[in-house]
Amino acid sequence: MKKAVLAFSIGIALAGCDDNSVTTKANSDSTQTQTQVQAEVSAASQYQALVESFFKEYLKLEPLDATFIGVNDYNGVFGNNLTEEYLKARHDFNSGYLQQARKIDRSQLPADLQLSYDLFVYDRNMALTAETFPSRFLPMNQFYSTMITMVQLGSGESAQPFATVQDYLNWESRVDGFIEWLALAEQRMQEGMASTVVLPRVLVERMIPQFKAQQVEKVEDSVFYAPIAKLPEDFSEEDKAKLTAQYQSMIKDKLLPAMAKIEQFLSQTYLPAARATDGWWGLPNGKQWYQHLANMHTTTDKSVDEIHQTGLNEVARILSEMDKVRQQVGFDGDLKAFFASLSSESQYFFDERQGLIDGYMQLKDKINAVLPSYFNVKPKADYVVKPVEGFREQSAAGASYEAPAVDGSRPGVFYINTFNLKAQPKWGMTTLSLHEAAPGHHFQIAIKQELTGVPEFQRFSGYTAFEEGWALYAEYLGIEMGLFTDPYQYFGKLSDEMLRAMRLVVDTGLHAKGWSREQAIQYMKDNSPMAESDIVAEVERYMAIPGQALSYKVGQLKILELRAHAEKELGEKFDLKAFHDQILTSGSLPMAVMEQKIERWIASLR
Repeated sequence: MKKAVLAFSIGIALAGCDDNSVTTKANSDSTQTQTQVQAEVSAASQYQALVESFFKEYLKLEPLDATFIGVNDYNGVFGNNLTEEYLKARHDFNSGYLQQARKIDRSQLPADLQLSYDLFVYDRNMALTAETFPSRFLPMNQFYSTMITMVQLGSGESAQPFATVQDYLNWESRVDGFIEWLALAEQRMQEGMASTVVLPRVLVERMIPQFKAQQVEKVEDSVFYAPIAKLPEDFSEEDKAKLTAQYQSMIKDKLLPAMAKIEQFLSQTYLPAARATDGWWGLPNGKQWYQHLANMHTTTDKSVDEIHQTGLNEVARILSEMDKVRQQVGFDGDLKAFFASLSSESQYFFDERQGLIDGYMQLKDKINAVLPSYFNVKPKADYVVKPVEGFREQSAAGASYEAPAVDGSRPGVFYINTFNLKAQPKWGMTTLSLHEAAPGHHFQIAIKQELTGVPEFQRFSGYTAFEEGWALYAEYLGIEMGLFTDPYQYFGKLSDEMLRAMRLVVDTGLHAKGWSREQAIQYMKDNSPMAESDIVAEVERYMAIPGQALSYKVGQLKILELRAHAEKELGEKFDLKAFHDQILTSGSLPMAVMEQKIERWIASLR
């Protein structure tokens, strides 16, 4: 009995002691929880205020980007990115916001904002590193050019609105800024000549016809006159007459002469000073500059040599797969003969440009029918298929994608280059549509723009490795979707994948290993069935924008690696739709940040 009483007494005593300690501990835990919550709220509010301020200031600094995003506050401003004032403002902008971000305790942010924070800091650091290289001396090339952007905007078929009288006046004002930019671009290229930072000769030769194409005998034939030909019916006759006269004067007396002047400079002054080397290694500090560009575009710290070797390995693997297709279809000849057959026989090509466009529209319906089985989230915006504009079709890539308007007023555009139908084989259509449209670029970019609850900068920033890696992953997904049952269409998938693998070899070869343009062209001819005109345009593109072409394969391999890792870790819990949600619903991410997100997702499901 005493034992029992003693035990009972001790139990009461202990229980009483526990009640006090639990109460004290509960109060302590509650206080700590409240403090933690307050810290998180404080950190989150600081960060959100910071990035909101950043985005507003960014749009003011980059008014052309604002227009494409759908913010119309700066439609009358050009934003001359070659002035000393701009360069200083951009530096102060990035360094200032980086310093402010570092004052925020990242550990106190919720997981989604930690991810956003990492993006923000990554962007600022990369932008500040880029300033150390003299890109201002190379303000244009045949592939990416402010002139091309302004022609597209001025046509009235792009993001620049032409719905009100003020819209028309805004464009006049923006053109004035563009004319000033052309004059400063010439000055910067002259500085580049003095510093031996100039483009390869062949790229200058490609730019000259683009400017010549803008010179027309009649103002009415200029693409910049197109908005006048489409004046809204509700404009008064007085406004119509006034705007028509103003645009005629603007085009004839200011814009065309300014473009003629830069064309003359390119032809007579810049072309003779252009360099004989084809890669970035031929520039001062060129190899270091190229390594930076490779890191920037792939969002990795991979060395150029590692990327080159990965390309060689992938080329060998894909060649083996291509040969299996050759055997499957019973082709009598070796792989090179198979390439020659696929790239020359008339049965593999359209006879008319419109037939090619119509073929892609039919593919759109076929692909859309199977997408619901693989995606929970899909874009609200649609896309249309259009041919590349005539003025740039000779130097443009085979296909490209332009994002839809954020407000839904304009769909995405899947551009097809119809200039050379022999460069657009029927067997390559499925994979190209998957890449450029749905579920490739159109899904990733449109969904990103439509996100809610994330900082604005995150909706509109982009990383080539993520975006192009996703698009190449979308091609791979086509196998699982059952879209490659035709061996020729599967060969098309392999052919496009081969292009991305060759890019690793050729881009690094050109810019770090001393390859010539001709050597790069020959390598691609030896390892693919691509049309020579397409190969030439591709190689010259790599010469113009070094490192960008590396991002496709590097990004795809990383996404596939993360998917395989998630499948292994989660087993039966792995859901492909949910994996795609994780990839697509935070915007465009650097590879390391995306890897962290997938790891957190895996951990949450264990």
